[in-house]
Amino acid sequence: MKIRIGTRGSKLALAQANYVLEKLKERFPENDYELVVIQTTGDLDQNRPLDALGSKGIFTDEIEKALLSGEIQLAVHSMKDMPDTLKDGLIFADPWDREDARDVLVLNDAESLEDLPKGANIATGSKRRSYQLLALRPDINIFPIRGNIDTRIRKLREGLPDGTKLDGIVLAAAGLKRLGLESEISQYINISDMIPAPAQGTLAIELKADNEELLKMVNSFSDEVIRNITYLERGFLKKIGGDCHLPIGAYASVTDTGYELRALFGTEDGSKMATTLVSGEKATEELIDKAVRDIKRQLEE
Repeated sequence: MKIRIGTRGSKLALAQANYVLEKLKERFPENDYELVVIQTTGDLDQNRPLDALGSKGIFTDEIEKALLSGEIQLAVHSMKDMPDTLKDGLIFADPWDREDARDVLVLNDAESLEDLPKGANIATGSKRRSYQLLALRPDINIFPIRGNIDTRIRKLREGLPDGTKLDGIVLAAAGLKRLGLESEISQYINISDMIPAPAQGTLAIELKADNEELLKMVNSFSDEVIRNITYLERGFLKKIGGDCHLPIGAYASVTDTGYELRALFGTEDGSKMATTLVSGEKATEELIDKAVRDIKRQLEE
């Protein structure tokens, strides 16, 4: 079988796609594998803020068209960048083990958020990160930032195009670790202080719904725990009705008695924010509904 794996062209996207390719090649060496780099709308427009570009499909539309046409057989994405509903004819394979889901600070001089001087300049392209950061340090200034990980670190060291000097940026731990850049991390932010994006650190492996043989191969790398965790986090995203314009977070974990779901939701301008922590013996829709009800109750108060 010839398996072409579609991916964006950034270092992180290539690292993730190569990881999937090598895992498949190791377990199923009888197949031929090839990486296919596909440019997306989001890659071509690096200037406007993400929320000004529209839906999350800006990083996936061209890749999904290649899947549907048969140009590629698999696509590898970051699950946190994926919309809650896929195009007709496409499905996700079961998720594999996720990387570290936490957000991190990469700082120029300070060692932690607490060490930053009053009025420090921090850059992030995420409203979820911005509003949670301001809840911890209301005195800091938040600036938008675009680009891949290397570009963002370069802007941190050299300053923004308008001359603004930055003290730090917020990134996902998963991306830095997958690129071998863990040494750049100044501080891991506790989940309780900054709830990650739903399924942050988890790869989304997408394929045509009727490709049963390939689906079986890819699903062989999954397990029940990661399926349940992803179900809870992505389920909250879908039930709360969020999109890329709104601050949304969800983090599920296994406890001694079952599962725990920590979630965040707020208004676009950050004027209203709510968080919740719910738990149950099983990863069920009821647990997701419990989190959604509590969030909505808080926002209506």
